[in-house]
Amino acid sequence: MTTIDGKLIGPGQPCFIVAELSGNHHQKFEEAVVLIHAAAEAGVDAVKLQTYTPDTITIKSNKSWFMVGGKDQPALWQKKILWDLYESAYTPWEWQPELKKIAEDLGLILFSTPFDETAVDFLEEMGVPCYKVASYEAIHIPLLKKIAKTGKPVIVSIGFASTEEVELALQTLRNNGAQDIVLLHCVTSYANKPQLEYMNLKTITDIKERFGVLSGFSDNNAGIEVPIIAATIAGALVIEKHLTRNRLEGGPDARFSLEPQEFKKMVTLIRRIGKEGSVALQGIVSRQDIEKAMGQVQYGPASAQEKENMFFRPSLWVKKNIAAGELFTPDNIRVARPSSGLPPGLFDVVLGRTAALDIESVTPLTWDLIQK
Repeated sequence: MTTIDGKLIGPGQPCFIVAELSGNHHQKFEEAVVLIHAAAEAGVDAVKLQTYTPDTITIKSNKSWFMVGGKDQPALWQKKILWDLYESAYTPWEWQPELKKIAEDLGLILFSTPFDETAVDFLEEMGVPCYKVASYEAIHIPLLKKIAKTGKPVIVSIGFASTEEVELALQTLRNNGAQDIVLLHCVTSYANKPQLEYMNLKTITDIKERFGVLSGFSDNNAGIEVPIIAATIAGALVIEKHLTRNRLEGGPDARFSLEPQEFKKMVTLIRRIGKEGSVALQGIVSRQDIEKAMGQVQYGPASAQEKENMFFRPSLWVKKNIAAGELFTPDNIRVARPSSGLPPGLFDVVLGRTAALDIESVTPLTWDLIQK
């Protein structure tokens, strides 16, 4: 059992439902406020923000590594450099304390996903009751250490992480002080319709049994069917879903987000079915769709698009020119998106080693650049 700001999460408790705002506010404070009110009206338990700036999540560069490609990426993202993409989507930090107060006045819990250590410091000052780790950052070991040391509950989307990566994330969190941990199965294909064949909701129960933690589901695909199945059939104790005012208004996550009335319907059905039992699913989703969505136990990418999206994972980057023989330090290397360099978990391993040759700034750090 886990408690977040007085709300119990665990077997026998109502499903803990989170409305994710992401960039669906179009960087207008008033729209963010509207979304929080819509979340409260829908009956959610919590709303979630994202805490980053373009500079804390990536590097401003138009080198080829930073260009978004891939045939399955949305048209909005194609041919954009990462810095520009995040500059158009981030939630200004100065809003976040006020949004927290608005949410709490409406009886909601507000927390956030930090993407680097400075964001954790900011959120600690803000007094968030827990932390969320995004699927891509499940391998960001320095960030996990920082979050764990707060001692607060941690909810981690594991996305396309392998079982070994999940084990490392859990070990890191536990070794650094985190005790209350929830892992969310998450399919990162961002489709504008439910892709039942890739959902593999059986993974939710396997997470609980394999890793000894509470488990849930973060849905990054359109529709209400899959989160309802996850909560009522697959045993998800936490459901996270994106909320938007109107999909036609566009935005980085609009195509797979729910509008307020859809969100309210989803919450209402999850609550009702939770009381009445899964028989109440009849007329909402077919048995065939349930079987397809349950699928099999799956860790790692389940589709071609998930494989493409691994591009957005963070890795190690050189942030200043480094001369051959110079030591690697926190001053000249960093963790940033995309995934062209070594995994973030090697950050401490690389520190104190020396460069094998001159390295230009904004270069992914790879083993061939490090003296053996």
